[in-house]
Amino acid sequence: MERAIWAPQPRQKAFLERFEDEALYGGAAGGGKSEALVVEALRQAATPHYRALVLRKTRPELSELIDKSLRYYPKAFPGAVWKSGEGVWLFPSGAKVRFGSMQHEKDRLKFQGRAFDYIAFDELTHFTYQEYAYLFSRNRPSGPGTRVYMRATANPGGVGHAWVRERFLSPAPPMTTFREHVPVVFPDGHVEQRSRSRIFVPSTVFDNPVLLENDPGYLGRLAALPEAERRALLYGDWDCFAGQVFAEWRNDPEHAADRIGTHVIRPFAIPKGWTVARGFDFGYSRPFSVGWWAIDGDHRLYRVQELYGCTGTPNEGVRWEPGRIAREIRKTEEADENLRGRRIRGIADPSIFDQSRGESVAQMMEKEGVFFERGDNARIAGKMQVHHRLAFDARRVPMLYVFDSCRDFLRTVPALCYSSGNIEDVDTAAEDHIYDETRYVCMAYPVEQPRVEVPKQKKWDFFQAICH
Repeated sequence: MERAIWAPQPRQKAFLERFEDEALYGGAAGGGKSEALVVEALRQAATPHYRALVLRKTRPELSELIDKSLRYYPKAFPGAVWKSGEGVWLFPSGAKVRFGSMQHEKDRLKFQGRAFDYIAFDELTHFTYQEYAYLFSRNRPSGPGTRVYMRATANPGGVGHAWVRERFLSPAPPMTTFREHVPVVFPDGHVEQRSRSRIFVPSTVFDNPVLLENDPGYLGRLAALPEAERRALLYGDWDCFAGQVFAEWRNDPEHAADRIGTHVIRPFAIPKGWTVARGFDFGYSRPFSVGWWAIDGDHRLYRVQELYGCTGTPNEGVRWEPGRIAREIRKTEEADENLRGRRIRGIADPSIFDQSRGESVAQMMEKEGVFFERGDNARIAGKMQVHHRLAFDARRVPMLYVFDSCRDFLRTVPALCYSSGNIEDVDTAAEDHIYDETRYVCMAYPVEQPRVEVPKQKKWDFFQAICH
């Protein structure tokens, strides 16, 4: 009997069988993700007009994927030729599978005008949402009868951690199809709904018995990693990952009421005697962020309300002029019971006071009755103030809490990564606007000494959770 060229393991098989328009596979190291992605590109290679695109962030990172294709493609389709100069496999049928990169956001334009039936992103969290979403327009049939879809793999962490989690993990439990409905306006004015489906297929090294058999020491190497990397790469825990700036962050719903060992708490009525501050980071094409913070008698910060100028597409601003933002701020402060009637101290990015090109943003907002003072924009000192406030004391109580209703803070700030160009600072290519606004407020109410961190409690086992 002829031996199979490749046989999927159970979790890989579950991924390959998915019918959704988009599917994300992975969440931890060693699950056989990249191999499944490369093999999936062969599904329609017998169709002459079939075109596929397999992507990594940078060209050097493509080498592992190309090595896998060299292992399988010629055996599956004798006569298939690898054109290394073009980065393309040419199959006897005439089908093509291209291996490419998108190191910079502008690189997406090199795929302009092309059609790909199958598009695959390896390590999706290395890409921005704009890079991923642009390829929606390239994901179209190259001829009649082909299946059109997108697939991706990922581990926690990276510049895209927040949007990948929001798109694939937040809407529905693992292995559950989620449908997004979008309106389409036709030239005659009538509107029809269209839907697009997606799913998250989790995997860990425990789903790859072949790897564990061939390399028994791999499991031990993952278990020996520092806590953040171990939780992310061994168990696929998306709350903690290598490169995470604020590794102190904890969101423990079981303690949202007693506020012990967590930063995320349930909303409550702010006492009248507490101070309230309003942080502001201006944005137009990128989101603006307004955050309201209550300060108790111990100088502890509580994020009680937020106004985030995002379209719903990650890191895309609503393009509101300053006067409109100011009016929305006033509307929020009049409607929220924790803010209504209070004297609120405004603290903002110093750049809004710039008059070098005419009337400043601050002046425009003052016309609407909203006032700010210059915040301290010292980046490293501000980052350290955030660290100090997130640290837990001996009672496991931090100096900064966030109401669980502040969804955009919870989506973006814990997901921030360090910059590759400045290892002491946040990656400014990420969605860092709420963090910046938070930093200004922390600098206005500095903590002189960091709190004392106590040993962390044992966290829940993500692997067990997804398997039971």
